[in-house]
Amino acid sequence: MNILVTGGAGFIGSHLCDRLLDAGHSVTAFDDLSTGSPDNLRLARRHSKFRFARGTVLDPKRTRRLVGAADAVVHLAAAVGVMLVVKSPVRTIETNIRGTEVVLEAAAVRRVPVLLASTSEVYGKGARVPFSEGDDSVLGPPDHGRWAYAASKLVDEFLALAYWKERGLQVVIARLFNTVGPRQTGRYGMVVPRFVGQALAGGPITVYGDGRQTRCFAHVDDVTGALERLLKARRARGRAVNVGTDDEISIGALARLVRRRINPKAAIRHVPYSRAYGEGFEDLRRRVPDLSRIRGLIGWRPRLGIEAIIDSVAESLR
Repeated sequence: MNILVTGGAGFIGSHLCDRLLDAGHSVTAFDDLSTGSPDNLRLARRHSKFRFARGTVLDPKRTRRLVGAADAVVHLAAAVGVMLVVKSPVRTIETNIRGTEVVLEAAAVRRVPVLLASTSEVYGKGARVPFSEGDDSVLGPPDHGRWAYAASKLVDEFLALAYWKERGLQVVIARLFNTVGPRQTGRYGMVVPRFVGQALAGGPITVYGDGRQTRCFAHVDDVTGALERLLKARRARGRAVNVGTDDEISIGALARLVRRRINPKAAIRHVPYSRAYGEGFEDLRRRVPDLSRIRGLIGWRPRLGIEAIIDSVAESLR
């Protein structure tokens, strides 16, 4: 297959390119390098079946041409990271909604299957944990910047399912929970590489809030394995599917674990959300996926636990 990966120079996108190339596919990575990096594609560039196209999914003509040459599309291009979302809400909304619209429209014309990367953020402040794909989305008020990202990705999902129902576009929605591994940067608020980088630098490790909020972290190798299989899974088309791990850890415990494994002398310092992100920032206390659907569809389970994830990130940053 010839597979187009939008956002292919990003953290997840580049790992997916590597996996697809190793599986024998031809891959085109399409990326404007606004948050991605050419360095992420060093392995991919060694393959004769790899091509890099620099540009943006906001360019309809270029996107239509690339989609038209593909047998399938994985749409990962989006504004990412809490820090970027809070600081650049206009860019977040325009990139996510308009970019997805362009990709879906082009794919519908050419009848090219699409795997759309969404996010656990679409569940918003849902009180029911673990989050299941059929749960209601409960978002905060529009004057709280972080909800712009959740709302934009939720619109992406509505649009993808509308194309599925109205135009017969073969689409799968992957709701990604926290994904971690080599090549991920802490620049945009990703917590594990930030903690690991701080510990390697001698500390302090800065925890936002009281540290009691919990998350579930999956390794990028596990996640890209799930994406590759979902792309082929006809039973998954027209559905949203959680992708992640349900192994829950508090952010405070994560900081202590990073300190223990990397630098026992590093201090841990708590920083108020208002200082990190500005006034009015809301965080979720728990974010845990229900993985019943993905297990039923493709029998997938993550393999790597949080200690192996920390070690993997540390090795890549040393």
